Amino acid sequence: MSSEPLPDTLRRSVIAGVGGTAVMTAFQLLVEMPLTKREESFAPAELAEKLLPFDSKKAATSRPLNYVMHFALGAGWGATRGVMARAGLKGPAAIGGTFAAMYPADVMLATALGVYRPREWSVKDTAIDVVDKLVQAAGTGLLYDRLAR
Repeated sequence: MSSEPLPDTLRRSVIAGVGGTAVMTAFQLLVEMPLTKREESFAPAELAEKLLPFDSKKAATSRPLNYVMHFALGAGWGATRGVMARAGLKGPAAIGGTFAAMYPADVMLATALGVYRPREWSVKDTAIDVVDKLVQAAGTGLLYDRLAR
């Protein structure tokens, strides 16, 4: 169990979550999307549209809203990493725990709101989603551990 003050954990968590999301975004733009030929996803903007009072025609294709929501969701991954730290986990165990907690929650929320349709995903679509989110969890975890030093 961590004896670190909670505000310090929260600060580190948010920074790590936003940083991990930046790592995933760079991976998507520079590696995954060129390899898979996948188009840019506006799922974060669609999620914001479902949760907040936005004009649906503009929100679903708004790149700024997409990135704001993308990084806001990443802060949630960071918060989960902070919970792992407070439970005494670090390194690969904390990365695995963060992924195991956040990935199903991410898919279930987006599916419940009609943004994701995982039953319609191909094996390739599922693999892309899992790998991208593993990169996010790893980036978040590694940055969290680095900031903890």
